[in-house]
Amino acid sequence: MKKLLAALLAMMMLLACVATAMADEGSEPDWTAYDTLISEIKAETDFTAREAKMHEAEDILMSTGCIVPIYYYNDLYMQKPDVDGIYANLFGFKFFQYATNGDSDTLRLNLASEPDHLDPALNSSVDGACLAITSFGGLYTYDAEGNLTPDFATGYEMSEDGLTYTFTMREGLKWSDGSDLTAKDFEYSWKRAAGTQTAADYSYMFNGIKGYPDDLAVTASEDGATLTVELEAPCAYMLDLMAFPAFYAVPQQAVEAAEGWEENPGAWALEAGFVTSGPYTLTAWTHNESMTYTKNPNYWDAENVKLETLEFMLSADDTAIYAAYQAGDLDFIDSVPTDEIQNLKDSEEFHIIDNLGTYYVSFNVKSDLFAGKTVEQANAMRLAFSKLIDRDYIIETVGGQCEQKPANAFIPEGMADGNGGVFKANDDAYTYPDAENVGYYGYDVDVEGAIELLKEAGFEFDGEMLSANTPISFEYLTNESSGHIAIAECIQQDLAAVGITMTIRTCDWNVFLNDRKAGNYDVARNGWIADFNDPINMLEMWTTDSGNNDVQFGR
Repeated sequence: MKKLLAALLAMMMLLACVATAMADEGSEPDWTAYDTLISEIKAETDFTAREAKMHEAEDILMSTGCIVPIYYYNDLYMQKPDVDGIYANLFGFKFFQYATNGDSDTLRLNLASEPDHLDPALNSSVDGACLAITSFGGLYTYDAEGNLTPDFATGYEMSEDGLTYTFTMREGLKWSDGSDLTAKDFEYSWKRAAGTQTAADYSYMFNGIKGYPDDLAVTASEDGATLTVELEAPCAYMLDLMAFPAFYAVPQQAVEAAEGWEENPGAWALEAGFVTSGPYTLTAWTHNESMTYTKNPNYWDAENVKLETLEFMLSADDTAIYAAYQAGDLDFIDSVPTDEIQNLKDSEEFHIIDNLGTYYVSFNVKSDLFAGKTVEQANAMRLAFSKLIDRDYIIETVGGQCEQKPANAFIPEGMADGNGGVFKANDDAYTYPDAENVGYYGYDVDVEGAIELLKEAGFEFDGEMLSANTPISFEYLTNESSGHIAIAECIQQDLAAVGITMTIRTCDWNVFLNDRKAGNYDVARNGWIADFNDPINMLEMWTTDSGNNDVQFGR
């Protein structure tokens, strides 16, 4: 009998362990298949098969409900009549190095508040990318027409199988301190950015190179005149990567001279005066107030850089920013108060430009909001929330009123498919779940459908309102910007229509970025402007190991 009891006890303990393991997994989707699929896409050489797998990946992503697309991005800015020569591309990068400002040698502007990182390997924000472009450079860049053009390289040769690139460096390149800049600096910088010790958010962008992450197959010639890169598979967007800030060179001597650089890789660029390579160098920085960039005489194209100084106002308060612009204290701004847009649209100083990206809401899969739910129930909850959001109202009233289009898929309209066509389209090979609207659902609010999904997730209703027996409440995280807060309030109102309680937490830019990245939130406002024109850019960011996986998939 004792042996039987012992056996039963052991079996119960085993079952308890199994049950605990299942409970620990709880509502979080198993992300192994997604990670595997992204790896397959990165290695796929058949572009037709690659496109099919990317559709499969987006299907998986959208089925979780963790990504709730709101609208497809475009961008706005204002500039004074005398300002000329500033240009931007589809990826939100703004270029100031060839700007002029009438008779003035100074341009005063605002992009955002205090930047999170100025080290191009560590940055993951659009404003940070614009600052990286201002002070550093890559092998390639973009011209005013949005075309790729050589920058620190003069060209490249590609092997017949598309697996080896050899870039020829421009002669006479210098760092801002006058020291030589060669292919060896790029070899060091890429290995640093990809390596596990640096833990850069964008390290995964190097995973198409052999030896990723810690033995990257990137080799500079002995004289530093060429850089050879060996790939795992042909890469249709290789030159786009060469123009992306994570692939910019940083000065090894300066990086490793900073105290604590091994534990804090960005320590070398925390104050003004660090070594740069681009058209400007940061010469003054009053944190949370202003930054001053001064022309770099050692930049290879310095003769075409006309302005001596760029003065940045650091603020996310669009009311204060617009007031400074009106007062003549700023020459260029890229945000205005939402309630001013309609009055400004006819102004010659007001500009709307295209972007390739999506404004969306992200759910943290580890949030207590989904405690006690199965994977299917948690997915149903999130999909229900999506059905309650009135995207047209958001666009018409607060989204910018700038002809944005409502979004029903994560991959934006107009993005190429890597196979000669447009990705977001129905064709013989793939039809979206909602074929008529070419996406994953229609655009109209669907209260009835949302209620049915919430009932599937275990919630009770009294008519069209949640029962007090099964309440839903959560916190929505956003940064301090009138537009983002207004969108949050619209969503709050939409969800309240069925009795869901959503509170809004606002915080400054850096806290917002870090809390979202660390998963210290339930639901957060989010957005992604593509780094290059290929869907993999918007799909690989959700792999388990990606530094941009704010949803916390697989973690």
